[in-house]
Amino acid sequence: MKLVLKNTEGVINQRINITKKEIPCLDSSWHYHAQYELLYISQSSGIRFVGDSVSQFYPGDLVLVGPYLPHLWRNDVSYYSEDDTNKVKTIILKFTKDFIGEGTFKNPEFAEIDHLLEEAKFGVCFGKDTSASLHLDLLTIPDLSPAKQSIKLLDILCSLSQTDDKTVLSTSDMRQYTTEHSDRLDSVLKYISDNYANNIMLEDIANVACMTTNSFCRFFKKMTNKSFTQFLNEVRIRNASRLLVQDDLPVSDVCYMVGYNSITNFNKQFKQIMGVTPKNYRYSI
Repeated sequence: MKLVLKNTEGVINQRINITKKEIPCLDSSWHYHAQYELLYISQSSGIRFVGDSVSQFYPGDLVLVGPYLPHLWRNDVSYYSEDDTNKVKTIILKFTKDFIGEGTFKNPEFAEIDHLLEEAKFGVCFGKDTSASLHLDLLTIPDLSPAKQSIKLLDILCSLSQTDDKTVLSTSDMRQYTTEHSDRLDSVLKYISDNYANNIMLEDIANVACMTTNSFCRFFKKMTNKSFTQFLNEVRIRNASRLLVQDDLPVSDVCYMVGYNSITNFNKQFKQIMGVTPKNYRYSI
């Protein structure tokens, strides 16, 4: 699988494309496209990759991704089993910057929206309160007429541009790294998200990428702005945070479930990434 440039659902030159999906994974490959994408998770959980950001997602997750920024949403492994009964509901709004006219957002009255769209080159995640306030608008927009979709999208962007309840995701502009060599990254990310609970050796992941270990380390650092070990730790800790919130499991059990063999190392990595110890994180939610 390759990092691919995608048209909006195969429709060329369409300024807005809005879809509702009820299947897991959302996209099968690490990819980018020329449109902005506002993605709302109404139901399902998993892990998302946006630029160099690795984060867990839950129902209510709302993210704006800018053009040419590589991204991938992966549902938890349980969603892919044949007997799975987990529900998935996702609203995807793809649009071009000129969806209501060329240069509209350069007018002073739209300065806040223009600023938001500029921030989107790093990916922007909105908080629970903002997501909840737009829940009904996002669920109903796929059923509106094209004219009303444009009006509603403008209204949603206006609301998003005025909130401080948001986080910029990627720490670097990853658009510049979408080269012809990045086709390897999709298989690597999929392997990590499916096998993070196992003991993944550097040699194992280098083999997935069909590279030597030294070449893989340089490649992965260039593509993600992080070392493989740092990236793997983030995936494990993000999944650990989900288990700590959703399940009444001892911290030691969570440690081993996400791939750590040492509770001391688990606690160290958790505090480094999340800012608090696993126990304090559980009590703070």
